[in-house]
Amino acid sequence: MCGICGHLTLDGQPPVELALVRQMNRTLKHRGPDSEGYEIREHVGLAISRLAVIDVEGGQQPITNEDGTVVVVFNGEIYNFVELRTELENFGHIFSTKSDTEVIVHAYEQWGDEALHRFNGMFAFSLWDAPRQRLLLARDRMGKKPLYWHHSADGLLWGSEAKALLAAPWIKRRVNPLSLHHYLTLQYVPDPLTIFEGIHRLPAAHKLVVERSGSPNVSRWWQLEFEPKWKIRTDEAVEQAQEILKAAVQRRLIAEVPLGAFLSGGIDSSTIVALMAQSSSKPVKTFSIGFAEPRYSESHFARQVAAYYQTDHHEFVFNAQDLVRVIEGSIAATDEPLADPAALPLFELSRQARRYVTVALCGDGGDETLAGYRRYAVDGLLKPYAALPSWITQRAVPAALRLLPESTWIPEDRNIITGLKRLGQFSATTPKASLVRWCSYFTHDEKLALYTDNWRDQLGASDTANWIANVFDEAHASSLLDRTLHTDHTTYLAADLLPKTDRMTMAHSLEARSPFLDVKWVEWTARLPECFKVRHLSGKWLLKAAFGDLLPPSIKSRRKQGFGVPVGSWLRNELHAWARERLLGNRLLEEWFQPAAIQRLLHEHDGGKINHGKRLWALLIFGLWLEQVHKVRT
Repeated sequence: MCGICGHLTLDGQPPVELALVRQMNRTLKHRGPDSEGYEIREHVGLAISRLAVIDVEGGQQPITNEDGTVVVVFNGEIYNFVELRTELENFGHIFSTKSDTEVIVHAYEQWGDEALHRFNGMFAFSLWDAPRQRLLLARDRMGKKPLYWHHSADGLLWGSEAKALLAAPWIKRRVNPLSLHHYLTLQYVPDPLTIFEGIHRLPAAHKLVVERSGSPNVSRWWQLEFEPKWKIRTDEAVEQAQEILKAAVQRRLIAEVPLGAFLSGGIDSSTIVALMAQSSSKPVKTFSIGFAEPRYSESHFARQVAAYYQTDHHEFVFNAQDLVRVIEGSIAATDEPLADPAALPLFELSRQARRYVTVALCGDGGDETLAGYRRYAVDGLLKPYAALPSWITQRAVPAALRLLPESTWIPEDRNIITGLKRLGQFSATTPKASLVRWCSYFTHDEKLALYTDNWRDQLGASDTANWIANVFDEAHASSLLDRTLHTDHTTYLAADLLPKTDRMTMAHSLEARSPFLDVKWVEWTARLPECFKVRHLSGKWLLKAAFGDLLPPSIKSRRKQGFGVPVGSWLRNELHAWARERLLGNRLLEEWFQPAAIQRLLHEHDGGKINHGKRLWALLIFGLWLEQVHKVRT
């Protein structure tokens, strides 16, 4: 796991300056504290900050082919590199290291860009083909490893995080209004946008190619296929699930450094720990974090799994004071506003885990591959309700439900009042945008009521639900469930969950690995019939059927519980004064939002009728992020 960056100048421009590339690379030191490397060739410069995990001694980057004409810097892991190396050696390629990085160089020589389809792993890399004067940037299928880029008259810049690009003096730290608009609904900025004007994310499963004589060309190199469906019996599905996921876990145990796992107590991470324990002769090191608020904490479930497998377990408690302590570091790690409250306890968990391990396996992707979210089942069941007249679904019912108090001591995903209050939004939102129907922070109308007149006029015609619906329409699938799964893979997973895990772990030089995002598991589960995913309003049926016997009975029978953080309760209690000061005393927010509108949200939240916790949290994160950007400017 590493941080990579680089600069390509075009014909007629000055050569690349080593000083600038060094400055960019220094911003990524946290991603790779073990060593740094540079390759400067007049008009192209590549750099890396390396976290040594495989071939610790010999895998220094950049790495070239035999004659030095192809050079690469790489962030991630290629889990099938041993098999690929053997195949490439049979073609006559000569290797000088034992690292997975060198496989990328020789695979490109052998197969060109088609080599991407042969890699099973998480990756973002930049490769310079000197004979063709061609730069290739590429990201893995699911978007585990990040890559940002900017193109202007000063050439092409790229890096693992936006902060690397911001090191260039010509990059301006201007907010992209459309990005902010989507962020307020989604809690994240969707790909390929970033919060900065002129800086882009290379989306998952995409590549960027540029030749010195041309402009960057971005294209998709892989698409998740949901059809044709497997014709498979239940016993065959269970057996294949066990085989594929077990192999995915074993691939992720390859490391020359200490390794462990994040353990929440949910079925996803518990299954991963169970499979790790089966493959290890020593106790697995496990790490969990919980809360003093019992409704939110899963620590007792994690403890049960840890005891069941006699792991070397480390447990931590996260409270409101910890939030205040780590919030600025968390925001600095993301470079962009990310209003997923789980980022902060993950930031602290990663800091603690790094004291013991360099690699941690996690359960990311379990919900998206086997339909774990409750809304997947509910979307279809509520079709008759959505078909009722709008005066019932969008006026009468919401008006009545607004009278009900909305507690903050019950997590939102299990609060029946919170769910009922979303019925108006459910019926008013296209079924193509399940994420907006059930999980949005601000609705479109709520955002317009929040903005100043200037931004209301500029952004009023841009509906975030339409952005999500466009992704829904791109799916290679026919059913509502499969198209929604595709949409969540491409938006929520790729732009929220995976960046959250990457930034919070890499802020502490910790590598996270996700067996549920193994290419063989992802492609196999996509084509499973829906009955293996959702049954009786419960998702992940096959995961429970295939691995339930490996877990304590209480874990197997658990209902889905999201990793909720009690920010709504804290903002009413422990963080009440702190939040008000940062929301009402931040003059930078007044460019975008009406102070009276923020005051109204605070008043309604304090009154207990409406839980505005996540809405206020999104504004808090954006405001604190603005302050960090302003400090850099001044």
